[in-house]
Amino acid sequence: MNSIDTIYALASARGRAGVAIVRVSGPRAFLICKALAGKLPRPRVASLCVLKSNDLELDQALVLTFEKGASFTGEQVVEFHLHGGVAVIDAVLLALSEFDGLRLAEAGEFTRRALENDCLDLAQVEGLADLIDAETESQRRQALRVLQGVLGDKSQIWQKDLLRATALLEATIDFVDEDVPVDVFPEVKALVGATLDTINKEISGSFAAEKIREGFEVAIVGLPNIGKSTLINTISGRDAAITSSIAGTTRDVIEVKLSIDGLAVTFLDMAGIRDTIDEVETLGVQRAIDRANQADLRLFLVFSEDDLKVIDVDRLKDDIVIFGKGDLLGSESRRVSGLSGQGVETLLKDIALILSNRVGNASSITRERHRIALLTAVDGLDSAIHLLSADEDLSELSAEEIRRAVRALDSLIGRVDVEQVLGEIFSSFCIGK
Repeated sequence: MNSIDTIYALASARGRAGVAIVRVSGPRAFLICKALAGKLPRPRVASLCVLKSNDLELDQALVLTFEKGASFTGEQVVEFHLHGGVAVIDAVLLALSEFDGLRLAEAGEFTRRALENDCLDLAQVEGLADLIDAETESQRRQALRVLQGVLGDKSQIWQKDLLRATALLEATIDFVDEDVPVDVFPEVKALVGATLDTINKEISGSFAAEKIREGFEVAIVGLPNIGKSTLINTISGRDAAITSSIAGTTRDVIEVKLSIDGLAVTFLDMAGIRDTIDEVETLGVQRAIDRANQADLRLFLVFSEDDLKVIDVDRLKDDIVIFGKGDLLGSESRRVSGLSGQGVETLLKDIALILSNRVGNASSITRERHRIALLTAVDGLDSAIHLLSADEDLSELSAEEIRRAVRALDSLIGRVDVEQVLGEIFSSFCIGK
């Protein structure tokens, strides 16, 4: 892969559509535009052009140009907005393939060029990947914030304060044999302490942010034949699970993914928990217990409170206990029926409220890589504060620990140590991105 090459790709989804977009980026983009469209439209002004190749008309298209330094990739970019027929797309792509110095882009290569040309930092690239994959409103909002650079902005503030603290300490080191007119240690401690506090707040909210990105798991737990499968079918609006009056019908874990109040939630329907001599059902029950204990929230469907003594699953304080089969067994306020729909809407609202409360303090830290970088910075700053509080002058060691924290923040936004994560990130991108 050579960043000097001019690259092209279909940037919209493959297949029949109203409009298809083909993107070209690199030093020969404008020359290719002139060759195909017969002219070079003014930058950022859509122009209607007839695209031709060897005097053969390909399509009537809108053409947009972006100058170097003012495009997504930071290079010359041309976009051809075509009629979205498969034959039209194939004809234009074939015409582009015949130009010298032009090649088909690799997966994520447009975005990689944006990173290499300092149009995006690494955290923004990850935000873009998450935005493409977003399936719920909360995922979209979170990914868009990261793409807009909120993490990089915070990192810049932290680094500015830490570089100031380092400069103050180095002044005492450089003038160790002279009287420094001002005691710099109170300001250094204040800068380091304030940065440490804000970074710790980001870390504390990182688990909630990851749950928004990855989604929650809600396990439906109960004795056999309590209506778990019927309930999950009603919640999903389809026959996701087999229902039967025969106890023990469900043996494996059935997953149903939904958006609940803008949050990604996977409901888990599992084997009813009971003692059984059936070897396969026993395995299903153990799998159900293990998976329920790992879930973010448990929904216990019971006939009576005594059922909870039988169900060997850990309970958290905000887990939901509700009576099942409301269509047959009465109308208690906490009863639900998948068959009749009784209480289902209220139950979903309760689940949404519990999960929304858990993500109320979500930070901008959406990945394990981010958290590790910040934890490394915290370790350096904790060490610096400890050294600054020592009876002897350890300014040089303190300054080095602060510099270690700054390097960790550099890795957060991709200024150092990024090659090992680039392949994983860009493998999730389509060719035209």
